[in-house]
Amino acid sequence: MPDVKGIVLAGGSGSRLHPITRAVSKQLLPVYDKPMIYYPISVLLLAGIRDILVITTPHDQEQFVRLLGDGSQWGISITFGVQPAPDGLAQAFLIGAEHLAGGSAALVLGDNIFFGHGLGGLLDSAAAQVEREAGCTLFGYRVRHPERYGVAVFDDAGRLVDIEEKPAQPRSTLAITGLYFYDRDVVEVARSLRPSVRGELEITDLNRIYLQHDRARLVDLGRGAAWLDTGTHDTLMQAGQFVQVLQERQGITIACLEEVAMRRGFITAAQALEQAEQMGQSNYAEYLRRTAADYLAEGHQ
Repeated sequence: MPDVKGIVLAGGSGSRLHPITRAVSKQLLPVYDKPMIYYPISVLLLAGIRDILVITTPHDQEQFVRLLGDGSQWGISITFGVQPAPDGLAQAFLIGAEHLAGGSAALVLGDNIFFGHGLGGLLDSAAAQVEREAGCTLFGYRVRHPERYGVAVFDDAGRLVDIEEKPAQPRSTLAITGLYFYDRDVVEVARSLRPSVRGELEITDLNRIYLQHDRARLVDLGRGAAWLDTGTHDTLMQAGQFVQVLQERQGITIACLEEVAMRRGFITAAQALEQAEQMGQSNYAEYLRRTAADYLAEGHQ
């Protein structure tokens, strides 16, 4: 597996979700049957990443530690960093510099949900590519209101030439999602940034530097995938409804970390089954119990 380390950025004040986020981080809120942060962690696991830094606010960190522990239950390592103030997404690489230790990185935002057929393969390819070819890999998703996002700009040949942050007149409908893969130069590039007019280290500025050096790739997630940003009351409810409907119709559980870890070979089916037994009778536990038992019956360890 590529030696890429993961970062989940789970800081911020969650002001768009006040008053419900006055007492708890939005990334700890439930999205249907599991904490929001399970979804971005599952993305990193799908990419084969086993060394993850979770960046939180100072006052929320204890709750994240209580929920996630050290990650050993999923056969991974989870450590924690602090972002004292919401000073920009690119600051994650300065906070995580020691964690990355000069290696490649995958950053996922703690309030983003990704789902789709073949997603694991795309993530595997992205992780391998930043190791093998350097540069960065971004993921695009077509949206109805691109003016709310960072938007990809293409030339007549279809090449990515710019990224515009919340443009009044978007030149495409392809938004840049909250999932990014970078080569081992990312910390140094982040250190070269200067705060924007908002006083933040902008991820768009970081991506533009890679783009200016012809080292940025964009992967269109396509119509078969779903990308959900859960930063408002409406989108939080929509995400929960999406997960509920999909799980009910297909009989699966999205972002079941024990299942993803089991299928990636981080833990055994027997270990997943043991964890299910410790969870009691929740729907999540019942699904894991059934899935791990079936995996064992198929002859897997």
